[in-house]
Amino acid sequence: MTDFSKLRTDKLYINGQWQDSHGGDRHAVICPASEEKICEVIQGTTEDVDLAVRAARRAFQSWRRTSAAERAAFLNAIADGMQARREELIEAISVALGCPAHITGWLHVDGPIYATRFYAERAYLMEETEKAAHSLIMRDPVGVCGFITPWNYPLHQFVGKVAPAIAAGCTMIAKPSEMTPLQDYVMAEIIDGVGLPAGVFNLVPGAGPIVGAALSSHPGIDMVSFTGSTRAGVEVARAAAPTVKRVCQELGGKSPFILTADADFEAAVRWGCEDVFINTGQTCTALTRMLVPAERYEEAVEIAKRVAEGVRIGKGEDAFMGPLSSARQRDIVRGYIEKGISEGARLVAGGAEAPAGLEKGFYVKPTVFADVTNDMTIAREEIFGPVICLISYQDIDEAIAIANDSEYGLSSGVWAKDAESALPLVRRLEAGLCFVNGGEFNYDAPFGGYKRSGNGREFGRAGLDEFVELKSVQMPA
Repeated sequence: MTDFSKLRTDKLYINGQWQDSHGGDRHAVICPASEEKICEVIQGTTEDVDLAVRAARRAFQSWRRTSAAERAAFLNAIADGMQARREELIEAISVALGCPAHITGWLHVDGPIYATRFYAERAYLMEETEKAAHSLIMRDPVGVCGFITPWNYPLHQFVGKVAPAIAAGCTMIAKPSEMTPLQDYVMAEIIDGVGLPAGVFNLVPGAGPIVGAALSSHPGIDMVSFTGSTRAGVEVARAAAPTVKRVCQELGGKSPFILTADADFEAAVRWGCEDVFINTGQTCTALTRMLVPAERYEEAVEIAKRVAEGVRIGKGEDAFMGPLSSARQRDIVRGYIEKGISEGARLVAGGAEAPAGLEKGFYVKPTVFADVTNDMTIAREEIFGPVICLISYQDIDEAIAIANDSEYGLSSGVWAKDAESALPLVRRLEAGLCFVNGGEFNYDAPFGGYKRSGNGREFGRAGLDEFVELKSVQMPA
């Protein structure tokens, strides 16, 4: 195992230097598989945020004038560093989050490396000038950015914010989750090693109500990008409002997955279950409401039961599902399972008790509920655990109505006879993302939600656009 004490987790990274915190509080990082302490990470203060913002503001004046070629070179160098330290990034995420290491590589690390190179190529878009009749349209970077990233896909969301910000010519302060901060320290070392100018990137870990609140409200920050719960997202927006800064939010989800009567049920149900069970259900886009035609409902229930009971749990090379991220998250998920039973849903597989032989560690069983109605708590609220709700429908109109009957609109899925016949249903779904017949996540395409799932987009060209101010230049006709 990597000795994470060699990472400078006792320091903040501000203005190109490893610095002490104005506080001194530390937060223990716990391995959810063993319940043992991995290390302690220093916690920043509001004073530290202010220092980082001042460094980022100074750096912005020159950084914004760098060429696209310079910024692209830095991003490619960062991607090279990530590739060189890939195994360390894998272990940093796996040990703190609990995702099995053999899955962490392709699920948590390889995509972010690709996305970093993607934005190296897109940096050149900042130098393009468009014509609109007698006007020119130019692009400027939005300015100093504050990034608040989550614990469930920590490197994915780090890169989804930091890479396009660098490409656009912005400067930034990043705050990782207290639960999974280790990969941010690896990234800070990589960024420092490639020689990114002092103040462009700053790392200030700490508690959300302290560091997160300071980033959201600071008058020296022009944009805050937050990924996390809808409840916390509301607080971020409220804190940001008085300074009229740009706010980009990727929040919660309770996503539907519609199976049509002519779908390949064996493939569709298996894929839908694995979509929820991967990362132990701690995925904001997880398709946790499986909508099934009544005439084939019990067939789907039996397949889901078989898939759930076949999932290997643990941390070895044969494990598909690891523990939940914390004791608190385990207790929340168990509470929802108990709530589903009390509300009358039929427990098909799993349950609230610990898996056999895994009493130590924050493990839960992959759980399947049948006979769920869309007014039940387990169908309305984001559980953030490996829990699937099977809901029956009579016709496609009812399926669409159930799918859209949610305060969320982040993700969705359709599995039909073929992809072409799924598209008319996709157009009727109120969600920013839709997976058709098992289609994979694509870093070239925009990611974000409707309704209370947030605003703004990450990844793809749209992810760069979030960091851009448009300048309209009126030329003589």
